[in-house]
Amino acid sequence: MRHFGHIAPEVRQRLFHQEPCEFTADSSARLLSAALGATLYSPATRPRLADDIVKQTGRGVVSMVLCLEDSIGDDDVAEGEENLVRQFTDLADRQVDPPLLFIRVRHPEQIPDLVRRLGPAVRLLSGFVLPKFTEERGIPFLEALSAAEVASGQRLFAMPVLESPELLYRETRVETLEGIARAVDKYRDRVLALRLGVTDFCSSYGLRRAPDMTAWDVQIVASVIADVVNMLGRADGTGFTVTGPVWEYFRVQERMFKPQLRRSPFLEGQAEELREALIEHAMDGLLREITLDQANGLLGKTCIHPSHVLPVHALSVVSHEEFSDAQDILRPERGGGGVLRSQYTNKMNEVKPHRAWAERTLLRAEVFGVANEDIGFVELLAAGISG
Repeated sequence: MRHFGHIAPEVRQRLFHQEPCEFTADSSARLLSAALGATLYSPATRPRLADDIVKQTGRGVVSMVLCLEDSIGDDDVAEGEENLVRQFTDLADRQVDPPLLFIRVRHPEQIPDLVRRLGPAVRLLSGFVLPKFTEERGIPFLEALSAAEVASGQRLFAMPVLESPELLYRETRVETLEGIARAVDKYRDRVLALRLGVTDFCSSYGLRRAPDMTAWDVQIVASVIADVVNMLGRADGTGFTVTGPVWEYFRVQERMFKPQLRRSPFLEGQAEELREALIEHAMDGLLREITLDQANGLLGKTCIHPSHVLPVHALSVVSHEEFSDAQDILRPERGGGGVLRSQYTNKMNEVKPHRAWAERTLLRAEVFGVANEDIGFVELLAAGISG
């Protein structure tokens, strides 16, 4: 699989200075954690789930979570488990290459049980999403995952969801984060990424952000995300990939504030209709949130609607200017440090302070590609939509 692999090769050649790399479920954890992109959630009870997975793969989805937790009712869990086994078996029989597939469970006991029931179809499973993760609640999940991996012979990753009230409340936040850090460090080889449950954060205070506001505009939410990145997303080798929170909206009936998308990039790309469609479906807020996610150290995003996938991927592509700066900073002869003017002659690149940024940028460039000099977000999104 590869990002933008659903569009024609000749279109990719026009868009990319460096095309996104190909990867598989067996690629390195470092590569996969960066390549998750827009992870699309789907209830495990969907009766045509295998068809849905194939369909979304053809639209550019590279990672999906099949949910047995909050997206389905308590009385539907057994049905959801049975449906997952049927749908995985169906997929395995089709001999298709699905995206990275994860199952979001409720209890640790579900992990070995599902792995056993999946049988040979477990080869399509990349791992499990672990809800309401803290040290105390999370360790049993991670132990169950490790045991299931040994029993099945299938490499399985964990993606803990950070969403518990203890993490949100100021008086318990640091202690909770320290416990989470101990748990995920102990199982570092199995933890692919940390996910943020912002909807649960908001529910603790009876809040819900409007479609013209981002998670970063809700200060109590922004503060906890910042602390998660501070303690668990460091670039010194101790950190993990932390993914962006879910965007809840598909369509806006009425808006209070002006749209947040400038006209000029769309006029230049002759894509004014695309701009209007993005605004109509609340995508301008999503685009702003993705940009703020990236500025604050998050990579990828939880998505609950297929229309959110391409914007996440288009904004994850590295610009030619970013790529040029990163390459300059990481040249071997610059190992001693120093300051240099960028090739675009519009900024200072300071070798030592910008090194970690450059390394992360080149990893993102590997999985999402590098746009050509004259290609921006509008062209990438338009090409992705048209396929």
